Amino acid sequence: MKKNVLVTGGTGFVGKELTKALINVGYTVSILSRTKIKNTVSVFYYTWDIEKQTIEKDAVLNADYIIHLAGANIAEKPWTNKRKEQIINSRERSTQLIYSVLKKSNKKIDAFISASAVGIYGAVNGQEICTENTAFGDDFLGLTCKKWEAAADQFEKLGIRTVKVRTGLVLGENDGFLNKLTPIFKWRLGSALGSGKQYMPWIHVEDLCEIYLEAIKNLNMEGPYNAAINDNTDNAGFSKTLANVYGYKIWLPNVPGFLIKMVLGEMSKIVLTGRRVSSDKLEELGFHFKHSDLRETLRYCLSK
Repeated sequence: MKKNVLVTGGTGFVGKELTKALINVGYTVSILSRTKIKNTVSVFYYTWDIEKQTIEKDAVLNADYIIHLAGANIAEKPWTNKRKEQIINSRERSTQLIYSVLKKSNKKIDAFISASAVGIYGAVNGQEICTENTAFGDDFLGLTCKKWEAAADQFEKLGIRTVKVRTGLVLGENDGFLNKLTPIFKWRLGSALGSGKQYMPWIHVEDLCEIYLEAIKNLNMEGPYNAAINDNTDNAGFSKTLANVYGYKIWLPNVPGFLIKMVLGEMSKIVLTGRRVSSDKLEELGFHFKHSDLRETLRYCLSK
């Protein structure tokens, strides 16, 4: 009998790619969504409401594995106090809702695998290479990820193997982070942001999906893992490479940091700061990144 994987956030960019990857290797997939969607041959849809703390419990009770991707987009709206609360609650309370169903039913799943982010190390610039043992940041991004992972840690108390995937900037075709940049760079108007020295740990969506598949099948995977290429790409280098793929050299000056701060406010930290991260822990398990060269990865994305 096929194992069933419940994916939250399954209708988003990563969720859609992950669903295809799971089906391709023989799993059945269930997806929790805020709206009712008609089932397909391979995917069963269930509804939940995080604010009201309601959920179709069968989604959880029928699952062998849960991959928890759900969370409000941190870059979608300005960081007002209300928006910050929504960002944290969408991660913390959604995790708590799943946990409560498992705890009340004494249901034991094979693994709970939660998304997280390299933002857990804080929105700062510097030369330090962050490993999974690096201290958490004390800013909004660090606090958000800390609460996100603390909610996931509850599953360990139920005797469930728990994995936390600390993701960098996700590249893919026609979606994700790259989708916001291509219109600007395509018209030869791209340039670096701020100092350009902020690091941009990145990962292609195919590799990210493979990490989630590895987390399902590899019983030795537990705890946090950095999911990003360890190539020390900074914003200036990323911008230069993207322009090169489009066939030109950047001719515009860097966009001044103060202008970005004026437009984005506190949210400007997303683009003006970035830390180096190590993927050694993941690679020591034997995981191999298919997309590790930035230029070739960008060409691959843009050729689709």
